[in-house]
Amino acid sequence: MADLAVFYEHPQWFESLFRTLDRRGLDWTPIEIQNHTFDPADASLPAPVILNRLAMSSFLRQEEHALFYSLAALDHWEMLGARVINGPGVLAYDTNKARQLSLFRKAGLDIPRTRVAHRREDVPRLAAEIGYPLMVKVNVGGSGTGMIRYDSAEELEAAVADKLTPVGVDGVALIQEYVPARDARVLRCEVLDGKLLYALALDGAGSTFDLCPADVCMVDKPTITISEFKPPADMVRAVERVAQMSGLDVGGIEYMIDDRDGRAKFYDLNAMSNFVAKPLEVLGWDPHDKLIDYLLREIDARQRAAA
Repeated sequence: MADLAVFYEHPQWFESLFRTLDRRGLDWTPIEIQNHTFDPADASLPAPVILNRLAMSSFLRQEEHALFYSLAALDHWEMLGARVINGPGVLAYDTNKARQLSLFRKAGLDIPRTRVAHRREDVPRLAAEIGYPLMVKVNVGGSGTGMIRYDSAEELEAAVADKLTPVGVDGVALIQEYVPARDARVLRCEVLDGKLLYALALDGAGSTFDLCPADVCMVDKPTITISEFKPPADMVRAVERVAQMSGLDVGGIEYMIDDRDGRAKFYDLNAMSNFVAKPLEVLGWDPHDKLIDYLLREIDARQRAAA
């Protein structure tokens, strides 16, 4: 049995991770989610430590998307005693933007004004409570999909009548105020093991809702520029508090500064971080090595516990 299994869905996103695992000499095995099945009565594990790299955008790449299947598979391994990094507890937040917003509020943070609905017919009524312009978002999203801005009640009501408002894989929609991000900038804070690893400023955010900063994502987003960002101390504490409350082992937490009042508005938790494109240019170091250091500590802890 290998020391580590990597449960993943998008092979191009993890070429850097796989190269670093090999370079650092880890004994690891890949598990491609698309081809995977499991027996609930099987008590064997693929590895004592399992790194979950499921992307919420997986449903965009195949009809038989892996989101809810993966929750079951990871929970199965966790019940058998595996250390699942970004396990089912974290995925319960990653697959539910409404739950993320409730978590941010529990952590004492500001969020965009939002209503949550499971029927399209309720959207215009809830939109009237929010005001325009606003966003209608799917509850399970990825790579900016399922997000539409509406500038008037007439525009939204016509979309509802034509059944064109976004509907996600779980049928839940968020009706959310449109927050004008100061300097068209969103801030993504990457965490590892409950601590801030680094942060990025993504400039030009008004041109697209797809803000994935990794190599494969950036190919078709020339309007987005990325630079390292040093969050103020209160934002570092906020991000680390959310990571610890959610159990997020590695991933991104995103916020923007509302240009109307200067307040930070938190809006997304993403447990599938594949790290920034061109890290040596942007950061001056490669975060994959920090991730491998963390994985080695987890593997060592499992081996000592089993001895």
